[in-house]
Amino acid sequence: MAVSAVFLPASSASAAPSDAVDSATAGSFARLADAVLTDRTAALLDRGQARRIAPELDKKVRLSASLTRSEGTAVSSLRTRKSRLAALGEAYTAGDTKVTVERTRVKSGRATVDVTESTTLTYKKLRGDEPSTTGFKARHELTFTAKSGGKWELTGIRSKDEGPRAINAPVAMAVTVGSSGLPSAPPAATSWPARSQPKAKSSAGGYDYAAMAAYAEKYWRNYNPAYRSFNSYGGDCTNFVSQALKAGGWKDQPGKYDDYRAWWYDSKNQATSWVGANEWSWSALNSQRVKPLSNVYQMDVGDIMQMDFDDDGSKDHTMITTYRSRIGVPYLTYHSTNTYRKSVASIIASNPDAVYYAYRT
Repeated sequence: MAVSAVFLPASSASAAPSDAVDSATAGSFARLADAVLTDRTAALLDRGQARRIAPELDKKVRLSASLTRSEGTAVSSLRTRKSRLAALGEAYTAGDTKVTVERTRVKSGRATVDVTESTTLTYKKLRGDEPSTTGFKARHELTFTAKSGGKWELTGIRSKDEGPRAINAPVAMAVTVGSSGLPSAPPAATSWPARSQPKAKSSAGGYDYAAMAAYAEKYWRNYNPAYRSFNSYGGDCTNFVSQALKAGGWKDQPGKYDDYRAWWYDSKNQATSWVGANEWSWSALNSQRVKPLSNVYQMDVGDIMQMDFDDDGSKDHTMITTYRSRIGVPYLTYHSTNTYRKSVASIIASNPDAVYYAYRT
């Protein structure tokens, strides 16, 4: 895999040797990060066994013994996920993973390397109406530890994203009013197939679902500069979905910023329902601009899915459907992790313990 790496070495004329890395070592960090993440992607492909990281990749930078074991377990779990996806009628014929190094910090024999992974997977035409590809961008933090003789070991790798697991990320693994008095959506089933729930191409309210999808697929990776990003404030997923809904015809609902019944955005502030997953659900249900669906496979273009990762009753993530296959599989696009056309089956397989909510817009 090609690597596009931009390093910011923590070195200066006065830095101690343990607080700096040369360009060759920095490049080795990048190659090993690329190898690990590419190996994970390869485990999902419909072609025999995944390749293993070559121990001779670099003589000075390698995986630690403990991380070698944990990555072996990770790859094994991803092969199990591949089998689970196959049972759901999904497979991938090719994968392309590239790693860009954003920042490197070195202190006292420890290097912390922030990388961005860009992965594209090609859908296998099992049903014949799958989209061509799915893709995502994910952020990771890698930890390298200095060893004797100028050698380094990769001792840790963790995700820096708040959204659902990327497909190649291993597992570490009717409107009612709830007791709080707030509108509450019932959880949606995740079984396949689902009872048909046809959707008109445009709504009585004049919503343009194709425009919602087009907006999301335009800005899933390159953010619209007209809007603030909330990645540093708990995640950008609901903000992104709100933008897409507005592009498709949703109008602002005035009110105090912390009133869940309000929904708006301006140059200085925004309603909490614009950016908060729970608040968005309360607002959308209260305004009757959405209605709950009983099964996630009933979603169509412009419909919304939310997830409660740990089943604690609080919704954690919001996504929008931007494609639906002829046989009824929804594909979702979202921020945090920035992802394009990921199938519902893939999301469920990656997050089997989550609770799901589906909304017809």
